[in-house]
Order: sequence, then structure tokens, then C-alpha cells
Amino acid sequence: MRLRDWDRNLKIRLFGEALMNITYWMFFPFLTIYFADEFGKEQAGFLLVFSQVFSVLANLMGGYCADRFGRKKMLVLSSAGQGVSFLIFALSVSPWLDAPLIGFACFALAGVFGSFYWPASQAMIADVVKEKDRSNVFAVFYTSINLAVVIGPILGAIFYVNYFFELLVFAGFICFLLSGMLFLWTRETAPESVLNRKGSTKWHHFLLQQLGEYKIIFKDRAFLLYIGAGVLAAQTFMQFDMLMPVYTKETVQNEELFSFGSWSFTLGGEQAFGFLLSENGLLVALLTISVTKWMTLYKERNVFILSSVLYAVSIFLFGQFSFLWGLIFAMALFTLAELMTAGLQQSFVSKLAPEHMRGQYFAAASLRYTVGRTIAPLSIPMTVWFGFQWTFAILGILALASAALYWVTFAVYEKRSEKSA
Repeated sequence: MRLRDWDRNLKIRLFGEALMNITYWMFFPFLTIYFADEFGKEQAGFLLVFSQVFSVLANLMGGYCADRFGRKKMLVLSSAGQGVSFLIFALSVSPWLDAPLIGFACFALAGVFGSFYWPASQAMIADVVKEKDRSNVFAVFYTSINLAVVIGPILGAIFYVNYFFELLVFAGFICFLLSGMLFLWTRETAPESVLNRKGSTKWHHFLLQQLGEYKIIFKDRAFLLYIGAGVLAAQTFMQFDMLMPVYTKETVQNEELFSFGSWSFTLGGEQAFGFLLSENGLLVALLTISVTKWMTLYKERNVFILSSVLYAVSIFLFGQFSFLWGLIFAMALFTLAELMTAGLQQSFVSKLAPEHMRGQYFAAASLRYTVGRTIAPLSIPMTVWFGFQWTFAILGILALASAALYWVTFAVYEKRSEKSA
């Protein structure tokens, strides 16, 4: 499906969201550094755990709100809410006010609005795109996000240190711009049959129903093991937003990356992290399709296990390297581990799920990320208790434990398949 054939809603969203994502990634990766400096590592870690709880609840409610109030309304309100959050955040770090607790509350609130935005945005694509073309449209939006991950941190590494206040103000206005574009130039896409039943279910009934559906993970042993392995693996790759910025700030001190005669390219801690984040985004954007095709040649069990082992090796190496080229090498291994299972995870869930329960299984499968992201910030106070090297080593052990759980998962799954054959 060619871009010129897209629905106008999607064209406007692609442009507006790309601009928003680039702006967001100019400062988001560095927020852990800000909160660790303001509150200390221990308190910052626990506060970040606390903030994720609200995002988890918002994720549960996002689909309900998109159906009850409509896709367009949720997109407009969510982007405007993020704009307000960023502007108040900017005020809290401005030359006139120093209120990091207010900034943290705004950061948590922006995450809640983002969690409400996501289900409505995905539902809108499903509303206006034929099933045969949806994967291509989703892929374009996914690529756009990854390009933002490449461009944003590079710009952020330049502007974050001296222009944090201005970045947050700019992000707030970009959110309002996106909200205005969505309000003026898009239409509601939710089917009338969906909107007409908006009075049939109360929000608290829906929330209890969603929580009840997660009981499925206790009834399917293979699926429960898969979720557990995913949560353990998430403690590794979630650290890219949590632990890594703090680590590079404290260990990389104005190191020279390239030199040509009298000219040299030197990076400090924040700039080094931005460079590593851009490396990851660039590799993901360039190699996702080819690595996914490569991995289909091997047994899924071996791919999942090897991915976790590579996560363990790469996260351990991060703790051993304090020089840039070592970190760049560790990031390449880390990204390979990420890409190995990128195209296999959802397909394996569909194999585990009975046909009449696929929706519940896919909803429950997201616990790998929601639970993983909720507890991942604990690594920050761990650096105070054990130091960086031991923290990275512990994370590596968790990744190896996920490899062992994947082995058990596939053993249970294969045994079950043999019985049903």
C-alpha cells in the first residue's frame, strides 16, 4: 500500500507523531540522569517503579476509553495532556523554579497520557486500513519511531545539558501542535456499532474483567513460563532507559572517539549514551527484517535461548567496559539479541493460544513488558547497594535464568504438542 493511498488521518498522524517522537527522544533517555541527580539513585529508582504502576493501569483502560469515547477524542486529549505535562515539567526546571518533585509528577502524568494514546492510535489504523495492508502500515509507523530513536538522542546529546528547559517547552508546544492537527484535520474512525454500546460497560467493570482475563496465565503452564522468561529478559533490555544513562554519565569522561589530524570527536557521559542509543536505533531500523528472516531458519527454542544468552553477555560486558569502543561493541551484541526474537514473539504466542482465546493471550502476553518495566528501575538503587559491576552481573544472571526458563517453556510446549498430535 503506497503512502499516497493512505487515509488522510494516517498521513497527518505519521507527520505529527514523527515530529513528536524526535522531540521526545531528545530528552527522554536522559531523564533517569536528571532524577538520579535530584533525588539520589535509591529514591529515583523507587519513584520510577511507582510511576510505572499508573502507566500499567492506564494501559489496561486505554482500549476501553478508545471504544467508549472514540479514537479521535482520545488522541486529541492525550496529546494535549502530554503537552500540559511537559510545559509544567519545564516550569519545574526553569530558572525561576526548582521543583524536581513536580517534574517527576509531570513525567508520570505524561506516561499515563501516552498509555491512553497508544491503544487509540492502533485502533484507528485497524479502522481505516484493510487487513491485508495493515502489517505494512504498522511497519511504516514502527520505522518512523526507530528513526526518531536515531535522530532524537543525537540532537539531545547536544542540547540536553544546556537547554533542558527549552527542550521541554518545545516538546509541550509540539504536543499541542499534534493535538490541534488531529482535532482540525482528522475524523472519528470508530465504527458506530462500537460507539453505540458505550453505556453498556462501566469502567470499573471493564477493569475487573481485564484483570480477570489475566488469570489465563495460571491455567497454561507453557504460557506462564513464557511470561516469566520474558519478565526476566526484560530486566536486561529495559535497562537501556534506566541504568545505562546513569552508568555512562559516571564512567565516560570526555573520551575521544575519532580524530583526524588536529580535529577530534569527543563525547562526555550524556553524549556517549545518546550515541549508543542512536547506534541501537540505527541497527534496529536497518537490520530488523534481515535478522528476522535469518532467525526463521532455526528452531524457535534455540533462537529464544541464544537471545537471552547474548543479552547476558552484552549486559555483563557493559559493566566491564568504561571506554567507548567497548560500549559500542557491547551495544551491537545487545541489539542482535533484541532483533533475534523481534519477529518471533507474537507468532509463538499465537501458537500457544487456542483459536477462541487469542485475544486474551495477546493481552496477557503484554505482561512481559508491563511487569518488566515496573520492576526494572530497581537496578538504579542496586548500584548503590552493590556497585555497577555487580549490578550488571546480577542482570546477566537474570538473563541466563530467562534462557533456562525458555528451555523449560519449549519442553512443556513440545510435550503438549506431542500429546495433542
